[in-house]
Amino acid sequence: MEDTQMITGNNNSLAETDEIADLLSSLPKEKSWRLGYLYRYQGFWCPEKQIPAVIAFQKHFIAQKTDTILVTMPKSGTTWLKALAFSIMNRAKYTPSCSPLNSVNPHDLVPFFEFRLYANNQLPDLSTFPSPRMFATHVPYPSLPDSIKNSGCRIVCLCRNPFDNFISLWHFASKARHESLGPLSMEDCFDSFCNGLGGFGPFFDHVLGYWRESLERPEEVLFLTYEDMKEDINSQMKRLAEFLGCPFSLEEEADGVVEGISKLCSFSNMKDKEINKTGKSIPHFENKTLFRRGEVGDWVNYLSPEMVDRLNKIMEQKLAGSGLKFKTGL
Repeated sequence: MEDTQMITGNNNSLAETDEIADLLSSLPKEKSWRLGYLYRYQGFWCPEKQIPAVIAFQKHFIAQKTDTILVTMPKSGTTWLKALAFSIMNRAKYTPSCSPLNSVNPHDLVPFFEFRLYANNQLPDLSTFPSPRMFATHVPYPSLPDSIKNSGCRIVCLCRNPFDNFISLWHFASKARHESLGPLSMEDCFDSFCNGLGGFGPFFDHVLGYWRESLERPEEVLFLTYEDMKEDINSQMKRLAEFLGCPFSLEEEADGVVEGISKLCSFSNMKDKEINKTGKSIPHFENKTLFRRGEVGDWVNYLSPEMVDRLNKIMEQKLAGSGLKFKTGL
């Protein structure tokens, strides 16, 4: 298959630049909702600028058993998960009042492999990162480096129901889209989403890949849903802390530590931080666009009955026999 090719050689050499150009010319591509093209690489749709970074990530990243890898589809609660996981893991060092989250965006504390660490032909020396390390990615499970799959490190996947995920994606792309391109048609985007097109999608392939791994290796892969977290954040935080190897003690629970971290990382608190109103912690995306509403069920305000019926049928077909179910409202 052409879209399973791998690049060999030095990541930032001229020869490899030519190889990447040759690879891109061989891959299926579709116009991105925002800018440029998405290429179908190794079975998933990858933004053009991220393909060299994904290749470098696959080739060069060496996982450690103590690592934690946070995984999401875009617009599935990534910023929230990063804030929570960082705070839970570092709570002995930082109380909410002195947390770096008060002045630093979560994406700067838990960097993406493909948007930050390996972007722009960088080959970072991650062996100097203090352990335990925490990183993030949107890359589907089959395309993760073998060192992540075989090291015994922890993977935390957070997913969101496809209805709300689509609406959040559409709003996000609309804000990031250049004015010269005109408004982004929700109907056209919905059609492409239903056909599997979207950054790091198809959606159902992505979530099912991590869901199945969580069933086979529950001690190494934790699967969370955005809806469960919105419904009962404290119990989901306890699950996360247990999985990360730093469970909340009874004393901590009695002292309100869980609630303190939950409040620190809440949507309203994070949105009001000055650092999250300015700047770009992810290249090409302003921090303020990372926070919209964060609600479950907002899709009812946008999707027609015909759209809902279409996506419901696709969801039933894709999830049949998997055991995975989504809550589309609370």
